[in-house]
Amino acid sequence: MSLPGGPSQSSRRRVAGKRSSKSKKHGFGWWVKRTSLAALILVLGISGLLGLKAYSKLHKVFKGGGMAVALQAHVDPNLLKGEGDGRINILLLGKGGPGHDGPDLTDTMLLASIDPVNKSMALLSIPRDLWVATPTGSSKINAVYANAKYKTLAKNPHDAAGAEANGIAAAEGIVGQVLGVPIHYYGMVDFTAFKQAVDTVGGVTINVPEDLVDPTMAWENGWNSVLARKGLQNFNGKQALLYVRSRHTSARGDFDRTERQRLLITALEQKILTAGTYTNPLKISQLLSAFGDHVSTDLGTTDAVHLMNIMKTIDGGKISSVGLSDAPNNYVKTGSYAGQSIVQPVAGLADFSAIQSYVRNTLKDGYLIKENASVTVLNGTSNPAAATNEAAVLHSFGYTVGAVGDAPTHDYTKTTLVDLTGGKDQYTKHYLEQRLNVTANTKLPANIQPGQAQFVIIVGQR
Repeated sequence: MSLPGGPSQSSRRRVAGKRSSKSKKHGFGWWVKRTSLAALILVLGISGLLGLKAYSKLHKVFKGGGMAVALQAHVDPNLLKGEGDGRINILLLGKGGPGHDGPDLTDTMLLASIDPVNKSMALLSIPRDLWVATPTGSSKINAVYANAKYKTLAKNPHDAAGAEANGIAAAEGIVGQVLGVPIHYYGMVDFTAFKQAVDTVGGVTINVPEDLVDPTMAWENGWNSVLARKGLQNFNGKQALLYVRSRHTSARGDFDRTERQRLLITALEQKILTAGTYTNPLKISQLLSAFGDHVSTDLGTTDAVHLMNIMKTIDGGKISSVGLSDAPNNYVKTGSYAGQSIVQPVAGLADFSAIQSYVRNTLKDGYLIKENASVTVLNGTSNPAAATNEAAVLHSFGYTVGAVGDAPTHDYTKTTLVDLTGGKDQYTKHYLEQRLNVTANTKLPANIQPGQAQFVIIVGQR
């Protein structure tokens, strides 16, 4: 049965995740095989240390094309398009690749969000079974890239580059829409180089929160169902893969697995930055040799160097792990649609508003955090909910909203923005001017007491 506007049953078998019994044994590890490789995209960028051969390999991985203003050391506020551009958001995608069932399903989807202003980073997991609507139909989010890619190839089987670009654009678009934040770069990997990558850096050290026991994977672990013991463990490539593949260990299934994946990425990133990997030409050459045909990103080499330098300033304690189903922030749940098991927002099948507010506030724009300006919102209209509604929108984008109330009069035809900082909080001013489509002034209307506010908004009819 085909879904209205969605892919056919046969295409869902090919694209949306129906796998053979063999793939059920061997497919569960695709998430972090690819996820862990994607973490390395955040820290490689050292062509100056390598010879011509390595330089060629480097450019095979770092193709360029994306753009994050926040990579600059001193950002002109006028270059920031809106709230969220004060961060560097990289969509990490992982697929099986040629020779595997569902080779273009992006079963790994994470957002690596870096705040260069306040020296912090967050890894946010996107459930692969999240049900979304696209211009070409509804599907699980892990099929968006594949569907767009195959649609292009159906028109022109020889347009591999265009198909890849359209697939990436579709994935970036839907993830940005669901999360409500801009996507500045992407990293796409397949799982071929995962084991080599982990082994090349000498393994990863993980503090396992509890014993991981999975009888369904014992055959891959010397017939031992205990895949990992609680406590500090050093995993080689094979052990790391086993640790992140298991999903049949609790009622939360994939949700628990995504937590382990984020844990592994953090450990791998820290190992690379602390073990001298990025200054060891031999190790870098080995990694690039493995990644050349299996990793791509629209980070350019210069951007990668800047990003690596930013990453080196981020302390391990400033790297957070974010999930959409981690108590008390439970924003998604499992469900079913048209006979398929899916993940959907708790608020409703297509209602991502609560998710967007949570993500924007969790991944708050770096300049809004730094300036931390208080914004008072007053109602200058006859609509009693005007100020409350405006304050709710501002809060959802991470602003510090102070007092919300009425202006002395309700005859404001246009919204007014007053900057009381003397130009000190230039980034907040810029964002508010863009959002409200006004130019800030410095003169507060009579009879308005601003209190501790740095900005006052008087909501008008338009």
